[in-house]
Amino acid sequence: IFVKEINQKDKVSDFFLLKYISEHQSKDGKSYLSLILEDSSGQIDGRMWGGYQEHLDELKPGGVVFVEGKGNRYQKKIQLIIEQITPIDNFSDMDVFIKKSDESPQRMMRDLMEIVESLDDYYIKELLKKILLDTKISERLHSWPAAKSVHHAYEGGLLEHILSCSRLSLHLSRHYKLNVNYVVAGAIIHDICKVFELSSGPLVDYTLEGKLVGHLVKGVELIERFSRKIENFPMDMKLHLKHIVIGHHGQLEFGSPKVPSTLEANLVHYIDFLDSKMSALIDLVKTDSTAGHWTAFNRFENKSIFKKNLPHYPNKVERASDRSSRAKLGNMADKLKGIKL
Repeated sequence: IFVKEINQKDKVSDFFLLKYISEHQSKDGKSYLSLILEDSSGQIDGRMWGGYQEHLDELKPGGVVFVEGKGNRYQKKIQLIIEQITPIDNFSDMDVFIKKSDESPQRMMRDLMEIVESLDDYYIKELLKKILLDTKISERLHSWPAAKSVHHAYEGGLLEHILSCSRLSLHLSRHYKLNVNYVVAGAIIHDICKVFELSSGPLVDYTLEGKLVGHLVKGVELIERFSRKIENFPMDMKLHLKHIVIGHHGQLEFGSPKVPSTLEANLVHYIDFLDSKMSALIDLVKTDSTAGHWTAFNRFENKSIFKKNLPHYPNKVERASDRSSRAKLGNMADKLKGIKL
Protein backbone atom coordinates (compact mmCIF):
# COMPACT_ATOMS: atom_id res chain seq x y z
CA ILE A 1 0.00 0.00 0.00
CA PHE A 2 1.34 3.42 -0.92
CA VAL A 3 1.34 6.31 1.54
CA LYS A 4 -1.23 8.30 -0.45
CA GLU A 5 -3.65 5.33 -0.32
CA ILE A 6 -3.70 4.99 3.48
CA ASN A 7 -7.03 5.97 5.05
CA GLN A 8 -8.45 5.93 8.55
CA LYS A 9 -8.65 2.43 10.09
CA ASP A 10 -6.75 0.83 7.17
CA LYS A 11 -4.51 -2.00 8.29
CA VAL A 12 -1.01 -1.50 7.00
CA SER A 13 1.69 -4.15 6.65
CA ASP A 14 4.40 -2.97 4.27
CA PHE A 15 7.88 -1.56 3.64
CA PHE A 16 8.68 2.16 3.91
CA LEU A 17 11.69 4.44 3.90
CA LEU A 18 12.39 5.86 7.35
CA LYS A 19 12.88 9.59 6.80
CA TYR A 20 12.94 10.84 10.39
CA ILE A 21 12.82 9.35 13.89
CA SER A 22 12.76 10.92 17.33
CA GLU A 23 11.79 9.79 20.83
CA HIS A 24 9.43 12.01 22.83
CA GLN A 25 7.39 12.06 26.02
CA SER A 26 3.68 12.81 26.24
CA LYS A 27 2.21 15.12 28.89
CA ASP A 28 1.56 12.12 31.14
CA GLY A 29 5.21 11.04 30.89
CA LYS A 30 4.67 8.14 28.48
CA SER A 31 7.45 7.64 25.90
CA TYR A 32 6.64 7.36 22.20
CA LEU A 33 8.37 7.44 18.83
CA SER A 34 7.64 10.15 16.27
CA LEU A 35 8.52 9.07 12.74
CA ILE A 36 8.16 10.18 9.14
CA LEU A 37 7.72 7.33 6.67
CA GLU A 38 8.03 7.81 2.93
CA ASP A 39 7.58 6.12 -0.42
CA SER A 40 7.39 7.42 -3.98
CA SER A 41 3.82 8.69 -3.41
CA GLY A 42 4.55 10.89 -0.40
CA GLN A 43 5.17 11.02 3.34
CA ILE A 44 3.14 10.10 6.42
CA ASP A 45 3.64 10.83 10.12
CA GLY A 46 3.91 7.80 12.37
CA ARG A 47 3.44 7.31 16.12
CA MET A 48 4.53 4.29 18.11
CA TRP A 49 3.60 3.90 21.76
CA GLY A 50 5.85 1.38 23.50
CA GLY A 51 7.41 -1.83 22.26
CA TYR A 52 10.04 -0.12 20.14
CA GLN A 53 13.04 -0.26 22.50
CA GLU A 54 14.25 -3.58 21.09
CA HIS A 55 15.04 -2.10 17.67
CA LEU A 56 15.58 1.55 18.61
CA ASP A 57 19.36 1.53 18.10
CA GLU A 58 18.94 -0.17 14.70
CA LEU A 59 16.43 2.35 13.33
CA LYS A 60 18.33 4.89 11.25
CA PRO A 61 17.01 7.64 8.92
CA GLY A 62 17.55 6.59 5.32
CA GLY A 63 16.97 2.90 6.09
CA VAL A 64 14.10 0.66 5.05
CA VAL A 65 11.66 -0.58 7.70
CA PHE A 66 8.81 -3.07 7.72
CA VAL A 67 5.82 -1.58 9.49
CA GLU A 68 2.60 -3.03 10.83
CA GLY A 69 -0.04 -0.63 12.02
CA LYS A 70 -3.29 1.17 11.33
CA GLY A 71 -4.30 4.45 9.68
CA ASN A 72 -5.62 7.08 12.04
CA ARG A 73 -7.02 10.58 11.53
CA TYR A 74 -5.62 13.17 13.92
CA GLN A 75 -6.40 16.88 13.59
CA LYS A 76 -7.92 16.18 10.13
CA LYS A 77 -4.67 14.55 8.93
CA ILE A 78 -3.96 10.86 8.32
CA GLN A 79 -1.16 9.37 10.41
CA LEU A 80 0.01 5.82 11.05
CA ILE A 81 -0.26 4.23 14.48
CA ILE A 82 2.56 1.69 14.47
CA GLU A 83 2.32 -1.62 16.29
CA GLN A 84 5.50 -3.26 15.01
CA ILE A 85 8.55 -1.85 13.22
CA THR A 86 11.52 -3.86 11.96
CA PRO A 87 14.65 -2.53 10.21
CA ILE A 88 15.45 -4.23 6.87
CA ASP A 89 18.98 -4.59 5.54
CA ASN A 90 19.93 -4.58 1.84
CA PHE A 91 16.47 -3.93 0.43
CA SER A 92 16.62 -4.77 -3.27
CA ASP A 93 14.29 -2.24 -4.92
CA MET A 94 14.87 1.26 -3.52
CA ASP A 95 13.02 2.87 -6.46
CA VAL A 96 9.66 2.23 -4.78
CA PHE A 97 10.64 4.73 -2.08
CA ILE A 98 12.08 7.47 -4.27
CA LYS A 99 9.81 10.18 -5.60
CA LYS A 100 10.71 11.25 -9.14
CA SER A 101 9.80 14.04 -11.52
CA ASP A 102 6.86 13.27 -13.79
CA GLU A 103 8.96 14.48 -16.72
CA SER A 104 11.65 12.44 -18.47
CA PRO A 105 15.12 13.85 -17.65
CA GLN A 106 16.25 13.21 -21.22
CA ARG A 107 13.29 15.17 -22.58
CA MET A 108 13.85 18.00 -20.09
CA MET A 109 17.53 18.27 -20.99
CA ARG A 110 16.69 18.29 -24.70
CA ASP A 111 14.15 21.10 -24.18
CA LEU A 112 16.66 23.07 -22.10
CA MET A 113 19.33 22.82 -24.79
CA GLU A 114 16.80 24.07 -27.37
CA ILE A 115 16.24 27.17 -25.25
CA VAL A 116 19.99 27.74 -25.04
CA GLU A 117 20.33 27.39 -28.83
CA SER A 118 17.60 30.02 -29.30
CA LEU A 119 19.71 32.72 -27.60
CA ASP A 120 21.47 35.31 -29.77
CA ASP A 121 24.47 36.19 -27.59
CA TYR A 122 27.56 34.22 -28.65
CA TYR A 123 29.39 34.30 -25.30
CA ILE A 124 26.41 33.46 -23.08
CA LYS A 125 25.34 30.66 -25.40
CA GLU A 126 28.85 29.17 -25.40
CA LEU A 127 29.11 29.46 -21.61
CA LEU A 128 25.79 27.70 -21.02
CA LYS A 129 26.60 24.91 -23.47
CA LYS A 130 29.97 24.25 -21.81
CA ILE A 131 28.32 24.12 -18.37
CA LEU A 132 25.39 21.90 -19.35
CA LEU A 133 27.52 19.53 -21.41
CA ASP A 134 30.12 19.07 -18.68
CA THR A 135 30.13 15.33 -17.95
CA LYS A 136 29.77 15.53 -14.17
CA ILE A 137 27.18 18.31 -14.16
CA SER A 138 25.10 16.71 -16.93
CA GLU A 139 25.11 13.30 -15.25
CA ARG A 140 24.03 14.68 -11.88
CA LEU A 141 21.50 17.10 -13.34
CA HIS A 142 19.49 14.15 -14.71
CA SER A 143 18.70 12.90 -11.19
CA TRP A 144 19.43 15.59 -8.57
CA PRO A 145 16.76 17.15 -6.32
CA ALA A 146 16.46 20.93 -6.02
CA ALA A 147 16.11 20.90 -2.23
CA LYS A 148 15.89 18.70 0.87
CA SER A 149 12.21 19.34 1.45
CA VAL A 150 10.73 22.69 0.41
CA HIS A 151 10.39 22.62 -3.41
CA HIS A 152 11.23 20.18 -6.22
CA ALA A 153 12.56 17.86 -3.51
CA TYR A 154 12.61 14.71 -5.62
CA GLU A 155 14.75 12.94 -8.21
CA GLY A 156 15.03 15.15 -11.29
CA GLY A 157 13.54 18.09 -9.41
CA LEU A 158 16.53 20.37 -10.00
CA LEU A 159 16.40 19.95 -13.78
CA GLU A 160 12.62 20.42 -13.71
CA HIS A 161 13.04 23.68 -11.75
CA ILE A 162 15.78 24.99 -14.05
CA LEU A 163 13.76 24.18 -17.18
CA SER A 164 10.62 25.77 -15.75
CA CYS A 165 12.53 28.94 -14.82
CA SER A 166 14.10 29.03 -18.29
CA ARG A 167 10.70 28.80 -19.98
CA LEU A 168 9.39 31.61 -17.79
CA SER A 169 12.52 33.62 -18.63
CA LEU A 170 11.80 33.47 -22.34
CA HIS A 171 8.29 34.84 -21.93
CA LEU A 172 8.79 37.36 -19.14
CA SER A 173 12.03 38.91 -20.36
CA ARG A 174 10.40 39.60 -23.73
CA HIS A 175 7.23 40.86 -22.06
CA TYR A 176 9.26 43.37 -20.01
CA LYS A 177 11.67 44.05 -22.90
CA LEU A 178 14.77 42.90 -20.99
CA ASN A 179 17.85 41.07 -22.24
CA VAL A 180 16.63 37.49 -22.59
CA ASN A 181 20.20 36.11 -22.75
CA TYR A 182 21.02 37.19 -19.19
CA VAL A 183 17.68 36.13 -17.76
CA VAL A 184 17.89 32.64 -19.26
CA ALA A 185 21.52 32.36 -18.13
CA GLY A 186 20.46 33.29 -14.60
CA ALA A 187 17.61 30.78 -14.69
CA ILE A 188 20.04 28.00 -15.64
CA ILE A 189 23.03 28.87 -13.46
CA HIS A 190 21.32 30.19 -10.30
CA ASP A 191 20.70 26.76 -8.73
CA ILE A 192 22.79 24.44 -10.88
CA CYS A 193 25.51 24.12 -8.25
CA LYS A 194 23.07 22.28 -6.02
CA VAL A 195 24.55 19.24 -7.77
CA PHE A 196 27.53 19.93 -5.48
CA GLU A 197 25.61 21.36 -2.51
CA LEU A 198 23.25 18.40 -2.00
CA SER A 199 23.88 14.68 -1.75
CA SER A 200 22.16 11.99 -3.79
CA GLY A 201 20.31 8.93 -2.55
CA PRO A 202 17.07 8.34 -0.66
CA LEU A 203 18.03 10.66 2.20
CA VAL A 204 19.17 14.00 0.78
CA ASP A 205 21.48 16.10 2.93
CA TYR A 206 23.98 18.92 2.54
CA THR A 207 27.48 17.96 1.45
CA LEU A 208 30.62 19.44 3.01
CA GLU A 209 30.75 21.88 0.05
CA GLY A 210 27.12 22.77 0.67
CA LYS A 211 27.65 23.46 4.36
CA LEU A 212 30.91 25.38 4.01
CA VAL A 213 30.45 27.21 0.68
CA GLY A 214 26.90 26.88 -0.72
CA HIS A 215 25.46 26.99 -4.22
CA LEU A 216 25.61 30.79 -4.66
CA VAL A 217 29.36 30.99 -4.20
CA LYS A 218 29.82 27.76 -6.15
CA GLY A 219 27.81 29.37 -8.96
CA VAL A 220 30.23 32.30 -9.11
CA GLU A 221 33.14 29.82 -9.21
CA LEU A 222 31.38 27.96 -12.02
CA ILE A 223 31.03 31.10 -14.14
CA GLU A 224 34.69 31.93 -13.62
CA ARG A 225 35.86 28.40 -14.39
CA PHE A 226 33.93 27.91 -17.63
CA SER A 227 34.22 31.49 -18.95
CA ARG A 228 38.01 31.09 -18.90
CA LYS A 229 37.61 28.33 -21.50
CA ILE A 230 36.06 30.84 -23.94
CA GLU A 231 38.50 33.16 -25.68
CA ASN A 232 38.03 36.88 -24.98
CA PHE A 233 35.05 36.36 -22.70
CA PRO A 234 33.94 39.93 -21.79
CA MET A 235 34.72 40.94 -18.21
CA ASP A 236 31.65 43.17 -17.85
CA MET A 237 29.39 40.30 -18.97
CA LYS A 238 31.03 38.00 -16.45
CA LEU A 239 30.39 40.49 -13.63
CA HIS A 240 26.72 40.86 -14.52
CA LEU A 241 26.24 37.07 -14.65
CA LYS A 242 27.91 36.68 -11.26
CA HIS A 243 25.71 39.43 -9.87
CA ILE A 244 22.56 37.63 -11.04
CA VAL A 245 23.68 34.42 -9.30
CA ILE A 246 24.68 35.99 -5.97
CA GLY A 247 21.52 38.14 -5.89
CA HIS A 248 18.90 35.54 -6.79
CA HIS A 249 17.74 35.00 -3.19
CA GLY A 250 16.64 38.61 -3.24
CA GLN A 251 17.52 39.76 0.26
CA LEU A 252 20.60 39.76 2.48
CA GLU A 253 18.77 37.90 5.24
CA PHE A 254 17.91 35.11 2.79
CA GLY A 255 21.57 34.47 1.96
CA SER A 256 22.28 36.81 -0.94
CA PRO A 257 25.54 38.76 -0.36
CA LYS A 258 24.17 41.43 -2.70
CA VAL A 259 20.58 42.39 -3.46
CA PRO A 260 19.64 42.21 -7.17
CA SER A 261 20.50 45.60 -8.69
CA THR A 262 19.74 45.18 -12.40
CA LEU A 263 16.36 44.60 -14.00
CA GLU A 264 17.53 41.20 -15.28
CA ALA A 265 18.79 40.16 -11.84
CA ASN A 266 15.49 41.17 -10.25
CA LEU A 267 13.52 39.21 -12.82
CA VAL A 268 15.61 36.06 -12.20
CA HIS A 269 14.92 36.43 -8.47
CA TYR A 270 11.17 36.77 -9.01
CA ILE A 271 11.08 33.85 -11.47
CA ASP A 272 12.96 31.61 -9.02
CA PHE A 273 10.63 32.66 -6.20
CA LEU A 274 7.50 32.13 -8.30
CA ASP A 275 8.49 28.70 -9.58
CA SER A 276 9.66 27.38 -6.22
CA LYS A 277 6.53 28.63 -4.44
CA MET A 278 4.06 27.32 -7.02
CA SER A 279 5.79 23.94 -7.19
CA ALA A 280 5.66 23.61 -3.40
CA LEU A 281 1.95 24.53 -3.30
CA ILE A 282 1.03 22.15 -6.13
CA ASP A 283 2.93 19.33 -4.43
CA LEU A 284 1.18 20.15 -1.13
CA VAL A 285 -2.23 19.84 -2.78
CA LYS A 286 -1.31 16.61 -4.60
CA THR A 287 -0.02 14.79 -1.52
CA ASP A 288 -2.41 16.11 1.14
CA SER A 289 -4.67 13.51 2.78
CA THR A 290 -6.74 15.87 4.92
CA ALA A 291 -10.51 15.41 4.71
CA GLY A 292 -12.49 18.22 3.13
CA HIS A 293 -11.68 20.99 0.65
CA TRP A 294 -8.58 22.35 2.42
CA THR A 295 -5.07 20.98 2.97
CA ALA A 296 -3.60 20.63 6.42
CA PHE A 297 -1.92 23.77 7.78
CA ASN A 298 1.54 24.04 6.26
CA ARG A 299 4.22 25.55 8.49
CA PHE A 300 6.43 26.65 5.57
CA GLU A 301 3.59 28.55 3.88
CA ASN A 302 1.87 29.47 7.17
CA LYS A 303 -1.53 28.67 5.68
CA SER A 304 -3.84 25.99 4.28
CA ILE A 305 -4.64 25.74 0.57
CA PHE A 306 -8.02 25.14 -1.09
CA LYS A 307 -7.46 21.88 -2.99
CA LYS A 308 -10.61 21.30 -5.03
CA ASN A 309 -11.05 22.45 -8.62
CA LEU A 310 -12.45 25.95 -8.91
CA PRO A 311 -15.96 26.25 -10.40
CA HIS A 312 -16.02 26.48 -14.19
CA TYR A 313 -19.02 27.42 -16.35
CA PRO A 314 -18.43 27.24 -20.12
CA ASN A 315 -22.12 28.06 -20.69
CA LYS A 316 -24.47 30.49 -19.04
CA VAL A 317 -26.39 28.95 -16.13
CA GLU A 318 -30.08 29.84 -16.04
CA ARG A 319 -32.07 30.05 -12.86
CA ALA A 320 -35.25 28.00 -12.54
CA SER A 321 -37.26 31.23 -12.28
CA ASP A 322 -35.81 32.43 -15.60
CA ARG A 323 -36.82 29.21 -17.34
CA SER A 324 -40.31 29.42 -15.84
CA SER A 325 -40.77 33.05 -16.95
CA ARG A 326 -39.62 32.21 -20.47
CA ALA A 327 -42.04 29.29 -20.66
CA LYS A 328 -44.93 31.54 -19.58
CA LEU A 329 -44.02 34.10 -22.21
CA GLY A 330 -43.91 31.34 -24.82
CA ASN A 331 -47.37 30.09 -23.83
CA MET A 332 -48.75 33.62 -23.95
CA ALA A 333 -47.27 34.18 -27.41
CA ASP A 334 -48.91 30.98 -28.65
CA LYS A 335 -52.31 32.13 -27.34
CA LEU A 336 -51.96 35.56 -28.97
CA LYS A 337 -51.30 33.95 -32.33
CA GLY A 338 -54.86 32.56 -32.37
CA ILE A 339 -56.50 35.91 -31.63
CA LYS A 340 -57.78 37.88 -34.63
CA LEU A 341 -57.81 41.64 -34.14
